Amino acid sequence: MESKRDYYEVLGVSRDADQRTIKRAFLKLARTLHPDVNKEPDAEVRFKEVNEAYSVLSDERKRANYDQFGNPDGPGGFGSEYVDMSDIFGGGFGDIFDSFFGGGGGRGGRTARTHGRDMGITLRISLREAAAGCTKTLAYDRLSPCDDCNGTGVAEGGHEKTCSRCNGTGRVVEVQRTIFGQMQSQTTCPACNGSGRVVDKPCDTCEGEGRTPSHETVKVDIPAGIRSGQSIRLEARGEAGVRGDTSGDLVVTVQVMEDEAFDRQGDDLYTVVRVDAIDAMLGTSMELDGIMEGERVSVTIPAGCQYGQQIELENLGMPRLGANTRGRFIVAVQVIVPNDLSTQQKEALNHIRQQRSKGPASNAEENGNKSSKRPRRKGPFSRGKKR
Repeated sequence: MESKRDYYEVLGVSRDADQRTIKRAFLKLARTLHPDVNKEPDAEVRFKEVNEAYSVLSDERKRANYDQFGNPDGPGGFGSEYVDMSDIFGGGFGDIFDSFFGGGGGRGGRTARTHGRDMGITLRISLREAAAGCTKTLAYDRLSPCDDCNGTGVAEGGHEKTCSRCNGTGRVVEVQRTIFGQMQSQTTCPACNGSGRVVDKPCDTCEGEGRTPSHETVKVDIPAGIRSGQSIRLEARGEAGVRGDTSGDLVVTVQVMEDEAFDRQGDDLYTVVRVDAIDAMLGTSMELDGIMEGERVSVTIPAGCQYGQQIELENLGMPRLGANTRGRFIVAVQVIVPNDLSTQQKEALNHIRQQRSKGPASNAEENGNKSSKRPRRKGPFSRGKKR
Protein backbone atom coordinates (compact mmCIF):
# COMPACT_ATOMS: atom_id res chain seq x y z
CA MET A 1 0.00 0.00 0.00
CA GLU A 2 1.40 3.39 -1.01
CA SER A 3 2.08 5.63 1.99
CA LYS A 4 0.72 9.16 2.06
CA ARG A 5 2.98 12.17 1.67
CA ASP A 6 3.87 14.14 4.77
CA TYR A 7 1.20 16.79 5.32
CA TYR A 8 3.76 19.52 5.98
CA GLU A 9 5.47 18.62 2.72
CA VAL A 10 2.15 18.74 0.86
CA LEU A 11 1.52 22.32 2.00
CA GLY A 12 5.19 23.33 1.74
CA VAL A 13 5.48 24.57 5.34
CA SER A 14 7.81 23.78 8.21
CA ARG A 15 6.72 21.61 11.13
CA ASP A 16 6.73 24.62 13.47
CA ALA A 17 4.62 26.81 11.14
CA ASP A 18 1.86 28.80 12.84
CA GLN A 19 -1.79 28.62 11.81
CA ARG A 20 -1.69 31.77 9.71
CA THR A 21 1.24 30.43 7.67
CA ILE A 22 -0.51 27.09 7.19
CA LYS A 23 -3.68 28.78 6.05
CA ARG A 24 -1.86 31.04 3.57
CA ALA A 25 -0.04 28.08 2.07
CA PHE A 26 -3.27 26.14 1.75
CA LEU A 27 -5.13 28.98 0.04
CA LYS A 28 -2.29 29.58 -2.40
CA LEU A 29 -2.23 25.92 -3.45
CA ALA A 30 -6.01 25.53 -3.46
CA ARG A 31 -6.44 28.46 -5.84
CA THR A 32 -4.14 26.89 -8.41
CA LEU A 33 -5.48 23.35 -8.04
CA HIS A 34 -9.23 23.92 -7.75
CA PRO A 35 -10.99 21.91 -10.52
CA ASP A 36 -12.81 25.04 -11.71
CA VAL A 37 -9.46 26.69 -12.39
CA ASN A 38 -7.03 23.88 -13.17
CA LYS A 39 -8.03 21.50 -15.96
CA GLU A 40 -5.03 19.17 -15.66
CA PRO A 41 -5.99 15.47 -15.23
CA ASP A 42 -4.47 15.17 -11.74
CA ALA A 43 -5.70 18.54 -10.44
CA GLU A 44 -8.63 17.06 -8.54
CA VAL A 45 -6.46 14.45 -6.83
CA ARG A 46 -3.87 17.04 -5.84
CA PHE A 47 -6.61 19.41 -4.64
CA LYS A 48 -7.99 16.65 -2.44
CA GLU A 49 -4.52 15.96 -1.04
CA VAL A 50 -4.03 19.63 -0.17
CA ASN A 51 -7.46 19.77 1.50
CA GLU A 52 -6.73 16.66 3.54
CA ALA A 53 -3.40 18.08 4.71
CA TYR A 54 -5.02 21.36 5.72
CA SER A 55 -7.91 19.66 7.53
CA VAL A 56 -5.36 17.96 9.78
CA LEU A 57 -2.80 20.72 10.31
CA SER A 58 -5.47 23.40 10.91
CA ASP A 59 -7.03 21.35 13.71
CA GLU A 60 -4.97 21.57 16.90
CA ARG A 61 -6.05 18.15 18.19
CA LYS A 62 -5.46 16.38 14.90
CA ARG A 63 -2.15 18.13 14.37
CA ALA A 64 -0.90 17.16 17.84
CA ASN A 65 -1.82 13.52 17.21
CA TYR A 66 -0.23 13.62 13.76
CA ASP A 67 3.02 15.07 15.12
CA GLN A 68 3.20 12.53 17.94
CA PHE A 69 1.76 9.36 16.42
CA GLY A 70 1.72 9.98 12.68
CA ASN A 71 -2.07 9.54 12.76
CA PRO A 72 -4.55 12.44 13.11
CA ASP A 73 -6.91 10.27 15.17
CA GLY A 74 -4.20 9.24 17.61
CA PRO A 75 -4.10 5.87 19.40
CA GLY A 76 -7.52 6.15 21.04
CA GLY A 77 -9.54 8.63 19.03
CA PHE A 78 -10.94 11.87 20.43
CA GLY A 79 -13.81 10.65 22.60
CA SER A 80 -17.48 11.39 22.21
CA GLU A 81 -17.16 15.08 23.13
CA TYR A 82 -15.28 15.87 19.90
CA VAL A 83 -17.19 15.61 16.63
CA ASP A 84 -15.62 16.29 13.22
CA MET A 85 -18.36 17.66 10.95
CA SER A 86 -16.03 18.79 8.16
CA ASP A 87 -16.16 17.26 4.71
CA ILE A 88 -13.12 18.80 3.12
CA PHE A 89 -13.47 17.76 -0.49
CA GLY A 90 -16.95 16.44 -1.03
CA GLY A 91 -19.79 18.83 -0.26
CA GLY A 92 -17.98 20.65 2.57
CA PHE A 93 -15.10 22.74 1.32
CA GLY A 94 -16.28 22.04 -2.22
CA ASP A 95 -19.34 24.22 -1.63
CA ILE A 96 -17.31 26.70 0.40
CA PHE A 97 -14.79 27.12 -2.40
CA ASP A 98 -17.60 27.58 -4.90
CA SER A 99 -18.79 30.53 -2.80
CA PHE A 100 -15.23 31.79 -2.39
CA PHE A 101 -14.37 31.69 -6.08
CA GLY A 102 -17.84 32.88 -7.03
CA GLY A 103 -17.38 35.87 -4.78
CA GLY A 104 -19.91 38.25 -3.41
CA GLY A 105 -18.56 41.74 -3.99
CA GLY A 106 -14.82 41.13 -4.40
CA ARG A 107 -12.93 40.63 -7.61
CA GLY A 108 -14.74 38.36 -10.01
CA GLY A 109 -17.90 38.31 -7.90
CA ARG A 110 -21.22 37.18 -9.35
CA THR A 111 -23.81 38.23 -6.80
CA ALA A 112 -24.94 41.31 -4.90
CA ARG A 113 -25.36 39.39 -1.65
CA THR A 114 -22.77 40.51 0.90
CA HIS A 115 -24.17 39.22 4.21
CA GLY A 116 -23.12 35.77 5.34
CA ARG A 117 -25.51 32.86 5.05
CA ASP A 118 -26.63 30.64 7.90
CA MET A 119 -25.01 27.22 7.99
CA GLY A 120 -26.71 24.03 9.14
CA ILE A 121 -25.19 21.00 10.84
CA THR A 122 -26.92 17.84 12.10
CA LEU A 123 -25.41 16.51 15.33
CA ARG A 124 -26.15 12.99 16.53
CA ILE A 125 -26.17 12.28 20.25
CA SER A 126 -27.19 9.32 22.36
CA LEU A 127 -30.38 9.22 24.41
CA ARG A 128 -28.30 9.20 27.59
CA GLU A 129 -26.45 12.33 26.44
CA ALA A 130 -29.82 13.97 25.75
CA ALA A 131 -30.97 13.06 29.25
CA ALA A 132 -27.93 14.39 31.08
CA GLY A 133 -27.03 17.24 28.75
CA CYS A 134 -23.55 17.45 27.27
CA THR A 135 -20.99 19.69 25.63
CA LYS A 136 -19.68 18.86 22.16
CA THR A 137 -16.71 20.35 20.34
CA LEU A 138 -17.58 20.54 16.64
CA ALA A 139 -14.95 20.80 13.92
CA TYR A 140 -16.38 22.25 10.73
CA ASP A 141 -15.52 24.32 7.65
CA ARG A 142 -16.77 27.79 6.81
CA LEU A 143 -15.88 31.09 5.15
CA SER A 144 -14.43 33.10 8.04
CA PRO A 145 -13.10 36.68 8.25
CA CYS A 146 -9.71 36.99 6.57
CA ASP A 147 -6.85 37.11 9.09
CA ASP A 148 -4.58 39.25 6.94
CA CYS A 149 -6.98 42.17 6.38
CA ASN A 150 -9.19 41.67 9.46
CA GLY A 151 -12.15 41.01 7.21
CA THR A 152 -12.04 44.34 5.36
CA GLY A 153 -10.83 42.95 2.03
CA VAL A 154 -8.46 45.92 1.74
CA ALA A 155 -4.68 45.52 1.55
CA GLU A 156 -2.30 47.89 3.33
CA GLY A 157 -2.46 51.28 1.66
CA GLY A 158 -5.70 50.47 -0.12
CA HIS A 159 -9.16 51.97 0.27
CA GLU A 160 -12.78 51.01 -0.17
CA LYS A 161 -14.84 53.61 -1.97
CA THR A 162 -18.15 54.15 -3.70
CA CYS A 163 -18.39 52.59 -7.12
CA SER A 164 -18.16 55.35 -9.72
CA ARG A 165 -20.07 53.41 -12.36
CA CYS A 166 -23.31 52.89 -10.40
CA ASN A 167 -22.76 55.67 -7.83
CA GLY A 168 -23.20 53.18 -5.01
CA THR A 169 -26.57 51.79 -6.09
CA GLY A 170 -25.22 48.45 -7.24
CA ARG A 171 -27.43 48.63 -10.34
CA VAL A 172 -26.92 50.08 -13.78
CA VAL A 173 -29.34 50.84 -16.59
CA GLU A 174 -28.69 49.28 -19.97
CA VAL A 175 -30.33 50.49 -23.16
CA GLN A 176 -30.94 48.09 -26.02
CA ARG A 177 -32.18 48.90 -29.49
CA THR A 178 -34.89 46.57 -30.79
CA ILE A 179 -37.31 46.60 -33.71
CA PHE A 180 -39.81 48.10 -31.29
CA GLY A 181 -37.45 50.92 -30.35
CA GLN A 182 -35.16 51.47 -27.38
CA MET A 183 -35.72 49.33 -24.27
CA GLN A 184 -34.18 49.95 -20.85
CA SER A 185 -33.39 47.31 -18.23
CA GLN A 186 -31.67 47.33 -14.85
CA THR A 187 -28.85 44.88 -14.22
CA THR A 188 -26.22 44.25 -11.55
CA CYS A 189 -23.31 46.62 -11.83
CA PRO A 190 -20.38 44.68 -13.35
CA ALA A 191 -17.79 46.94 -11.70
CA CYS A 192 -18.80 46.26 -8.08
CA ASN A 193 -20.91 43.15 -8.60
CA GLY A 194 -23.90 44.85 -7.02
CA SER A 195 -22.28 45.84 -3.74
CA GLY A 196 -22.01 49.54 -4.57
CA ARG A 197 -18.44 49.58 -3.22
CA VAL A 198 -15.07 48.85 -4.81
CA VAL A 199 -11.58 48.29 -3.43
CA ASP A 200 -8.69 49.93 -5.22
CA LYS A 201 -6.09 47.63 -3.63
CA PRO A 202 -7.65 44.33 -2.56
CA CYS A 203 -6.07 41.94 -0.06
CA ASP A 204 -4.03 39.26 -1.82
CA THR A 205 -5.08 36.52 0.62
CA CYS A 206 -8.85 36.90 0.24
CA GLU A 207 -8.81 38.72 -3.14
CA GLY A 208 -10.84 41.57 -1.71
CA GLU A 209 -13.68 39.51 -0.22
CA GLY A 210 -12.63 39.89 3.38
CA ARG A 211 -13.19 36.18 4.04
CA THR A 212 -11.42 32.92 3.34
CA PRO A 213 -12.16 29.18 3.66
CA SER A 214 -11.27 28.02 7.15
CA HIS A 215 -11.35 24.90 9.34
CA GLU A 216 -12.62 25.82 12.80
CA THR A 217 -13.92 24.36 16.06
CA VAL A 218 -16.77 25.55 18.27
CA LYS A 219 -18.22 24.27 21.55
CA VAL A 220 -21.94 23.55 21.72
CA ASP A 221 -23.82 23.11 25.01
CA ILE A 222 -26.65 20.58 24.62
CA PRO A 223 -29.33 21.11 27.30
CA ALA A 224 -30.76 18.16 29.22
CA GLY A 225 -34.07 16.93 27.80
CA ILE A 226 -33.51 18.08 24.22
CA ARG A 227 -35.52 16.21 21.57
CA SER A 228 -34.74 15.13 18.02
CA GLY A 229 -35.28 17.93 15.54
CA GLN A 230 -34.69 20.76 17.99
CA SER A 231 -31.98 23.25 17.05
CA ILE A 232 -29.35 25.35 18.78
CA ARG A 233 -28.36 28.60 17.04
CA LEU A 234 -24.81 29.91 17.45
CA GLU A 235 -24.74 33.57 16.51
CA ALA A 236 -22.22 34.72 13.86
CA ARG A 237 -20.61 31.26 13.61
CA GLY A 238 -21.92 30.64 10.09
CA GLU A 239 -20.62 32.08 6.84
CA ALA A 240 -18.79 35.41 7.25
CA GLY A 241 -20.11 38.38 5.35
CA VAL A 242 -18.25 40.07 2.51
CA ARG A 243 -15.82 42.77 3.68
CA GLY A 244 -17.12 42.91 7.24
CA ASP A 245 -20.82 42.56 6.51
CA THR A 246 -23.01 40.58 8.92
CA SER A 247 -22.06 36.94 9.42
CA GLY A 248 -24.65 34.18 9.35
CA ASP A 249 -25.42 31.84 12.23
CA LEU A 250 -24.50 28.21 12.71
CA VAL A 251 -27.68 26.17 13.27
CA VAL A 252 -27.02 22.84 14.99
CA THR A 253 -29.96 20.47 14.64
CA VAL A 254 -29.86 17.65 17.18
CA GLN A 255 -30.75 14.09 16.27
CA VAL A 256 -31.20 11.81 19.29
CA MET A 257 -30.37 8.23 18.39
CA GLU A 258 -32.42 5.25 19.50
CA ASP A 259 -31.41 3.42 22.66
CA GLU A 260 -31.26 -0.34 23.12
CA ALA A 261 -32.82 -0.28 26.60
CA PHE A 262 -35.30 2.60 26.41
CA ASP A 263 -37.98 3.83 24.04
CA ARG A 264 -38.68 7.55 24.37
CA GLN A 265 -42.15 8.97 23.86
CA GLY A 266 -42.19 12.66 24.69
CA ASP A 267 -40.60 12.89 28.12
CA ASP A 268 -41.65 9.36 29.11
CA LEU A 269 -39.29 6.38 28.92
CA TYR A 270 -40.52 2.87 28.20
CA THR A 271 -38.58 -0.28 28.95
CA VAL A 272 -39.42 -4.00 28.97
CA VAL A 273 -38.61 -6.51 31.70
CA ARG A 274 -38.91 -10.28 31.52
CA VAL A 275 -40.54 -11.76 34.62
CA ASP A 276 -40.78 -15.45 35.46
CA ALA A 277 -44.40 -16.64 35.56
CA ILE A 278 -44.02 -17.76 39.18
CA ASP A 279 -42.78 -14.29 40.17
CA ALA A 280 -45.64 -12.72 38.22
CA MET A 281 -48.12 -14.85 40.17
CA LEU A 282 -46.61 -14.25 43.60
CA GLY A 283 -45.17 -10.78 43.09
CA THR A 284 -41.53 -9.71 43.30
CA SER A 285 -39.26 -6.68 43.18
CA MET A 286 -36.23 -5.80 41.09
CA GLU A 287 -33.78 -3.00 40.33
CA LEU A 288 -33.18 -1.62 36.84
CA ASP A 289 -30.67 0.83 35.41
CA GLY A 290 -32.14 4.29 34.96
CA ILE A 291 -31.35 6.73 32.14
CA MET A 292 -28.95 8.77 34.27
CA GLU A 293 -25.42 7.60 34.95
CA GLY A 294 -25.33 5.36 38.03
CA GLU A 295 -29.09 5.65 38.56
CA ARG A 296 -30.93 2.57 39.91
CA VAL A 297 -34.70 2.28 39.73
CA SER A 298 -36.64 0.00 42.13
CA VAL A 299 -39.62 -1.72 40.51
CA THR A 300 -42.30 -3.70 42.37
CA ILE A 301 -44.08 -6.39 40.36
CA PRO A 302 -47.49 -6.91 42.00
CA ALA A 303 -48.85 -10.39 42.65
CA GLY A 304 -50.99 -11.58 39.75
CA CYS A 305 -49.20 -9.34 37.24
CA GLN A 306 -50.37 -9.98 33.68
CA TYR A 307 -48.43 -10.07 30.40
CA GLY A 308 -48.15 -6.55 28.97
CA GLN A 309 -49.11 -4.87 32.22
CA GLN A 310 -47.41 -1.49 32.65
CA ILE A 311 -45.96 -0.18 35.88
CA GLU A 312 -45.58 3.61 35.97
CA LEU A 313 -42.98 5.38 38.09
CA GLU A 314 -43.24 9.16 38.29
CA ASN A 315 -40.36 11.60 37.79
CA LEU A 316 -37.83 8.99 36.65
CA GLY A 317 -38.07 9.46 32.88
CA MET A 318 -36.43 12.09 30.64
CA PRO A 319 -35.79 15.56 32.07
CA ARG A 320 -38.25 18.15 30.80
CA LEU A 321 -36.39 20.79 28.82
CA GLY A 322 -35.93 23.92 30.90
CA ALA A 323 -37.62 22.45 33.98
CA ASN A 324 -36.61 20.60 37.13
CA THR A 325 -39.07 17.76 36.60
CA ARG A 326 -38.90 14.52 34.66
CA GLY A 327 -41.32 12.37 32.73
CA ARG A 328 -42.50 8.89 33.69
CA PHE A 329 -40.50 5.68 33.74
CA ILE A 330 -42.87 3.01 32.38
CA VAL A 331 -42.03 -0.67 32.72
CA ALA A 332 -43.87 -3.14 30.48
CA VAL A 333 -43.89 -6.67 31.87
CA GLN A 334 -43.26 -9.73 29.73
CA VAL A 335 -44.31 -12.84 31.63
CA ILE A 336 -42.04 -15.74 30.70
CA VAL A 337 -43.27 -19.32 31.20
CA PRO A 338 -40.36 -21.44 32.51
CA ASN A 339 -39.36 -24.45 30.44
CA ASP A 340 -36.78 -25.90 32.82
CA LEU A 341 -39.00 -27.12 35.67
CA SER A 342 -37.89 -30.21 37.56
CA THR A 343 -40.15 -33.24 37.97
CA GLN A 344 -40.86 -32.26 41.56
CA GLN A 345 -41.82 -28.73 40.54
CA LYS A 346 -44.14 -30.02 37.81
CA GLU A 347 -45.83 -32.36 40.29
CA ALA A 348 -46.36 -29.48 42.69
CA LEU A 349 -47.89 -27.34 39.95
CA ASN A 350 -50.10 -30.20 38.87
CA HIS A 351 -51.29 -30.51 42.46
CA ILE A 352 -52.15 -26.81 42.51
CA ARG A 353 -54.02 -27.18 39.22
CA GLN A 354 -56.10 -30.05 40.66
CA GLN A 355 -56.91 -27.93 43.69
CA ARG A 356 -58.07 -25.03 41.55
CA SER A 357 -60.22 -27.30 39.39
CA LYS A 358 -62.26 -28.29 42.50
CA GLY A 359 -63.36 -24.71 43.00
CA PRO A 360 -62.73 -22.09 45.71
CA ALA A 361 -64.64 -23.96 48.44
CA SER A 362 -62.64 -27.18 48.10
CA ASN A 363 -59.39 -25.22 48.00
CA ALA A 364 -60.27 -23.36 51.14
CA GLU A 365 -61.29 -26.60 52.91
CA GLU A 366 -58.11 -28.42 51.92
CA ASN A 367 -55.97 -25.44 52.93
CA GLY A 368 -57.69 -25.39 56.29
CA ASN A 369 -57.07 -29.13 56.83
CA LYS A 370 -53.39 -28.69 55.94
CA SER A 371 -52.95 -25.85 58.38
CA SER A 372 -54.46 -27.93 61.20
CA LYS A 373 -52.39 -31.03 60.48
CA ARG A 374 -48.84 -29.69 59.95
CA PRO A 375 -46.89 -26.45 59.56
CA ARG A 376 -46.71 -24.87 56.11
CA ARG A 377 -43.57 -25.78 54.19
CA LYS A 378 -41.74 -23.99 51.43
CA GLY A 379 -42.58 -24.84 47.85
CA PRO A 380 -39.99 -26.38 45.55
CA PHE A 381 -39.95 -23.47 43.04
CA SER A 382 -36.89 -21.42 42.29
CA ARG A 383 -37.24 -17.88 40.95
CA GLY A 384 -36.54 -17.35 37.29
CA LYS A 385 -33.85 -15.04 35.98
CA LYS A 386 -34.94 -11.39 36.22
CA ARG A 387 -33.72 -8.33 34.40
